[in-house]
Amino acid sequence: MHRIYNFSAGPAILPESVLEEASQGVIEIGGSGMSVLEVSHRGKHYDAIHQETRETLLRLFGLSGDDYSLMFIQGGASMQFAMVPFNFLDNGKTGDYVVAGEWGSKALKEAKKIGRGAANEAATSADKNFSYIPKALRQTAGASFLHVTTNNTIEGTELFDLPDTKETPLVADVSSDFLALDRDHSKFSLLYAGAQKNAGPAGVTIVAARKSFLAQANEGVPSMLAYKTYADSDSLYNTPPVFAIYVVGLVGKWVEAQGGLAAIEKKNRTKAALLYSAIDELSDVFFGTVTAPEDRSLMNVTFRLQPKYADLEKEFVSEAAKRGLDGLKGHRAVGGFRASIYNAFPLDGVEALVAYMREFAAAKG
Repeated sequence: MHRIYNFSAGPAILPESVLEEASQGVIEIGGSGMSVLEVSHRGKHYDAIHQETRETLLRLFGLSGDDYSLMFIQGGASMQFAMVPFNFLDNGKTGDYVVAGEWGSKALKEAKKIGRGAANEAATSADKNFSYIPKALRQTAGASFLHVTTNNTIEGTELFDLPDTKETPLVADVSSDFLALDRDHSKFSLLYAGAQKNAGPAGVTIVAARKSFLAQANEGVPSMLAYKTYADSDSLYNTPPVFAIYVVGLVGKWVEAQGGLAAIEKKNRTKAALLYSAIDELSDVFFGTVTAPEDRSLMNVTFRLQPKYADLEKEFVSEAAKRGLDGLKGHRAVGGFRASIYNAFPLDGVEALVAYMREFAAAKG
């Protein structure tokens, strides 16, 4: 099997052991004589997968099923941008939003479209092209929630210290550092993550919500947009994305086998430190785009060529691809380069990129 180093921001790299097990599941699952793509979502073979995946994720989060509902929803994080305000903004309620990148901006815009309440920009780093995480918050007294994006895949910043929201529930889009940090997940009243960044294929969004917070949700929300629908039906109101949930479950078990979130975070910090050190060392040719070093993402390392070498970006990417270093082109909105080094990305892939950067810098610098 030929495997390249896949630096794509998503859909992203998955552990090889997970791919191998999933490939077997596509042929037959659990002695059923059927593929995981064929079994009934209400049958015993899928029910075992469904329940085990939920239990694995709650265990990794350090959350109790007595206090939190863990739901499998479709539509990605973009659907959550609408679901959160639909469920929690109404009758004069306000939602506070921290805008530290493209996705936080879209979440705020979607909340304003809903028109069921007010959406307030509590902080933003737009003044410096989202090159840092804003720390000072302008919170609304009695707000229904404060929404944050914990990792900004486009801009390469990450929120490591969760804000002290006092009595305000904390809601978070954790799509691109899902299962990557050993956080205190009990600080979140609701978190959501599209699986395709760090936990599985596209098609399922994981939502974990405190039951007491869900109890405050609005009535009269369309069924498919109401968290109550998914919580009450065990995420089986309609046909769930069976295969995506199956793979997320395999990834969750893989994370546990690595030593859990603490061990995963340690590995992620090692990989990121190696790459950031190279960017800083080779500053005559490269520079990082994040202005606050403490906000540098462990997941998405963004960098560029110094202005005098700016016309060599295409050459850098194309030559990298020839070496099996794929997906390094930055997001179309910002350009430059982006190395996404999610949980499953191997250390030797980062080492290969650093070696190529040194060679490139020696030839150009």
